[in-house]
Amino acid sequence: MTTGTPTDGNEGAQSPDEGTAVGTADENADEAVRTDKAEKAAKAEKAEKAEKADENPAPEDGAASGNQGAAPGAVTAVDPRLLVRQEGFKGYANDLLRRLRTGELGSIPVIVGLIVIAIVFQLQDSAFLSANNLSDLFIQSAGTGLIAVGIVFVLILGEIDLSVGSVSGMSAAVLAVLNINHGMNEVLALVLAILTGMAAGAVHGFFFARIGVPAFVVTLAGLLGWNGLMLQILGPSGTINLDDDGVVAQLTNHYFADKAAAMGLATVCVLAFLGLSLLDARRRKAVGVPSRPLSEIVLRTVVLAVPAYAAAFVFNSYKGLPLAVVIFIGVVVIGDFVLRRTSYGRKVFAVGGSSEAAGRAGINVPMIRITVYSLAGTMAAIGGMFFASQINAANQSSGAGSLLMNCIAAAVIGGTSLFGGRGKTWSALLGALVIQSINSGMALLGTGSAVRDMITGAVLLAAVVIDSVSRRTQKTAGRA
Repeated sequence: MTTGTPTDGNEGAQSPDEGTAVGTADENADEAVRTDKAEKAAKAEKAEKAEKADENPAPEDGAASGNQGAAPGAVTAVDPRLLVRQEGFKGYANDLLRRLRTGELGSIPVIVGLIVIAIVFQLQDSAFLSANNLSDLFIQSAGTGLIAVGIVFVLILGEIDLSVGSVSGMSAAVLAVLNINHGMNEVLALVLAILTGMAAGAVHGFFFARIGVPAFVVTLAGLLGWNGLMLQILGPSGTINLDDDGVVAQLTNHYFADKAAAMGLATVCVLAFLGLSLLDARRRKAVGVPSRPLSEIVLRTVVLAVPAYAAAFVFNSYKGLPLAVVIFIGVVVIGDFVLRRTSYGRKVFAVGGSSEAAGRAGINVPMIRITVYSLAGTMAAIGGMFFASQINAANQSSGAGSLLMNCIAAAVIGGTSLFGGRGKTWSALLGALVIQSINSGMALLGTGSAVRDMITGAVLLAAVVIDSVSRRTQKTAGRA
């Protein structure tokens, strides 16, 4: 009798070991998305201590009722958020210390870094925090930040895209040639240019996901190839000027002068955050899952309202709300919604956590990879439009220089892990602000690009070190 080893493609009955392997793969895919169940298990010991302190705690916010039938003396797993609320302010302080000890730093390092950068440059030159400089800083961050949004998705997969700079320059060249040289309607030319970037990203994803070529090699080839195609498209002149009053030119030059625009946008953001938080809390209570109390939701809303209205005041002190800022924030919000609130976003995190486990859990891993690289190419093309708008032209230097490194650095500095499985689109916003703040401060002080690049490199290295140490600490604490 010959005994064969079953493969994934066999249709016969599975053995118990195979069923166990599939079940384990499902659990790993769930852990990649950091579900609440994993957090409950990690904090069982803390829950036991809280029960000893209070033998009969009253259930809060529809706490899970799965422990009602537990045997006497059994350890009850309680969501740590319940313990935080029971302890009040002290609980939140202890939870913050716990997160710091276990490496769950979140956006704390980059926010602290932004504050330090602002203080240092303001002490050196009082013009740094002026309304004029801050408004320009936000506008100049938009192009880098938009490209970095696509990089965030790629990094969550645990991969890299070295072609985004060249794709952005090529897309700008396509727009300029179609609109200026061939007289095509600017909006139609803009759409075709963005679709060109999407197609370039899809090509990268296909060779990586279907052919098996490493992403580093594929996108490195794209960096060279798309840059050469851009030079070919631009022709001997090397520069094509855009229409001063065109759509693209207005991306970074249009302001909503009415003061109600900036204040209105800030109000919409704050109320939307409050409404979504209340809706999320109500849904959690309806299914018996622990949720944030009203006091915490109000506190978080106030914390968001302070910088939102401060930014609105700054914009209104200069020319008004920039169109570039509206588009940038809109893209970041949409990207955050896709990552955190859709099944597609959860699949991206699952593939980044473990592609093998995600595949066994039924996720189409190649398709996720292709779509993510297509998204990165799309965002590169959109970012290229903003850079073309700043100089009102497409030329041979479009997408060149330090653009690629700045975009990757923005995503990493903002808090996206280079190791995959962790990141937010807000990382692109925060990281872009850090990089542009450094550039702006150096420009005010008259410092050359050499020093600026060294400082940016040091900040990037610090961000990667923090990410590595954080990841190691989480593994030690059993949370990674």
